[in-house]
Amino acid sequence: MITKIERFTDSTYFTNALKATISAVLPVLVFTYFGLFEIGFVIALGAFLTYPSDIPSSLKHKINGIIVTAFLIAGVNLLINLTYPIPFIFYPFFSILVFILAMLSVYGQRATFTSFSALLSVSLSFSHLHTGLEMVQHSALILAGGLFYLVISLLFHYISPYRYAELQVAECIKLTSKYLKLRGDLWNSVADRKVILEKQLHLQVELNDIHHNIRRVLIGKQINAVSSNQNRKMLIVFISLVEILELALSTSFDHNRLHQKFEKHPKTLATYQNLAYNLASTLKQLSQNIEKRTNYIPKHKLSKHLLALETAINEYENELGKIEASEGVLMLKTMLEYAEKQVEKIKVIERAFTSVSNTYDFKGKDKDLEKFLTPQYYPISTFIQNISFSSTIFRHSLRLTVALILGGIIGKLLPFQNEYWILMTIIIIMRPGYGLTKQRSIQRAIGTVIGGIIAFSILSLMPTHFLLSILAILCMLLGFSFAQIKYTVSATFVTMYIVFLHGILSPDFVNVIQFRIADTLTGALLAYFANHFLWPSWEYIKAPEYLKKSIIANRNYLKEIFIFYTQKGEVTTSYRLARKNAFIEIGNLMASFQRMSQEPKSKQKKMVLLYKLTELNHSLLSSTASLGTYTQSHKTTPSSKALTIVVEKVLKNLEQAIAYLKGEPINDSNEITKEELANRFIELKNIRQNELKEGNPIDEEAFALKMQEAQLVIEQLIWLTNLSEGILKNTKKLMED
Repeated sequence: MITKIERFTDSTYFTNALKATISAVLPVLVFTYFGLFEIGFVIALGAFLTYPSDIPSSLKHKINGIIVTAFLIAGVNLLINLTYPIPFIFYPFFSILVFILAMLSVYGQRATFTSFSALLSVSLSFSHLHTGLEMVQHSALILAGGLFYLVISLLFHYISPYRYAELQVAECIKLTSKYLKLRGDLWNSVADRKVILEKQLHLQVELNDIHHNIRRVLIGKQINAVSSNQNRKMLIVFISLVEILELALSTSFDHNRLHQKFEKHPKTLATYQNLAYNLASTLKQLSQNIEKRTNYIPKHKLSKHLLALETAINEYENELGKIEASEGVLMLKTMLEYAEKQVEKIKVIERAFTSVSNTYDFKGKDKDLEKFLTPQYYPISTFIQNISFSSTIFRHSLRLTVALILGGIIGKLLPFQNEYWILMTIIIIMRPGYGLTKQRSIQRAIGTVIGGIIAFSILSLMPTHFLLSILAILCMLLGFSFAQIKYTVSATFVTMYIVFLHGILSPDFVNVIQFRIADTLTGALLAYFANHFLWPSWEYIKAPEYLKKSIIANRNYLKEIFIFYTQKGEVTTSYRLARKNAFIEIGNLMASFQRMSQEPKSKQKKMVLLYKLTELNHSLLSSTASLGTYTQSHKTTPSSKALTIVVEKVLKNLEQAIAYLKGEPINDSNEITKEELANRFIELKNIRQNELKEGNPIDEEAFALKMQEAQLVIEQLIWLTNLSEGILKNTKKLMED
């Protein structure tokens, strides 16, 4: 229990909540001491509204983002107060303002949070409307609060500049460990491989998100010439983790065939499975050491487990004889080679935490790092291009605008105490997707009711104002901490905080709880129904777009691998970028499928087919990465015409699938027949056979081994071809249905 509490208080979520709480509480305490509670409260409000925009990034982008948000929330508040007294100006202005602020989300994650802060500022403007000089002063105090939050955030940054990166890297190591553990589970003869694959796809989504966060922090520092030894260490670890994941994804085994092959030798596969689990356990231990800031002392001697596998292979070969065991030995040595590469990469991570890494050679991996970051620029053309019903953000902005107008009307017509609570609930709950909005509506309603009951029970005991103040601060801290982890718990604590605050300021807390619950339920219902009936963005409409992007990314990755194969040399930046994009897009495709699974059954159209295409794209990426890994780690022969034809066949299948998704005409000219393709595979095998015979003399046993290795590569190409045909066939079916 104590360990869990320590881990929670050291988490990024708690640290961010602590920044927000200090920024909000300190002004109130200081100004209340001088009898100026209202000034302190408004400054705290400014800090609270600015806090969401403080997302992981380089220091420069953090400062710019917070400053822009502080000025925006203050400016929005001033504009609402200026226009409110003139109804015929205010109502059109309010509608346009909300729509524009919501549309800011087209510019990415930081803009989304800035948009959220500004919209909250709009809703809270109605809590206390001002006129004359008062409204300027009020907005100025909100701006001061935003800038005060910036000071607190920078203070936390300089006290522990690398802690966020360390925790993100630790979480990335943990997720990578889970991925390797799932690969180990595949070696159980009774394993449900479909379930394991689904878990791997879900993990891929999480890994994509955390890779994105780490890139923004570590690479941002590296390219801005503020890199330190600690930053370099984190970058070394991150690069190694990406390589571990790629290697795991690119090395697939036919588990059914292996279990049949070694049915009478289960100890051999058990030895490998033990090694696979220890790879995952070593990474898990590393993540725990980073989180706890303790010295890393390895529990598992991976070299010892590698030796055990080598011994098991030799015992298997000696038992059956070299000729009979040759195919099995080749399979086992492929597994051993994979494990050796993973151990090598894990040792790089271990060395990063057990020695000074100033002298680490990136081997060109840090070249053109800025290309791996999403560019930070905001052209007006992006905004204009999204003014269309084909844009999810445009639909969401319209939906949100209408919901807020309806919320305001209901708040005016019915006897609600605070109409701005309805607006604030709609802004907090409503998301572009139906599934998340529905989930948040339910969670917020439950949290509000539970929080209201608990707060009412505590207030009925008539505690002192001092005790209520302590409880309010604690609830604020916990409410912010759980916002990204468990939203129901967060809503419970936030409700308690608001009720305690009113309990301090007003003795009529019973009405406060009743109206708080009524306002929240009204806002939640409006958000839910708006998402369901007003220009809904059902995932079955958007899924083909994610599918198209994933196929394009896989096609580009395969092209880069083929270029590398034909030209040799060093791995280029364009190759690494294509690989990164392929990983990201398969994660986005899986995320789209996850969102669809949360939608009403009637809207889950073609769900089985989309999942099949997601699996096929994942397998294609795995097969493509396998080919890429092989060409990097083996001395390959010059590209032959037969290989070119095979790769072109795969690319053409993918191009046709993309054309179907774009609604473009299909060009079937110069189609390669299955017979011709089969002949090309035979030709590839013959080319390899002739190369071996014409090269350095080798004995028959070595020749057989080399030919089996060539056969494995050819089988990989056949698998790649079959997958591309499967994608084409199912894409055609998807678009024709």
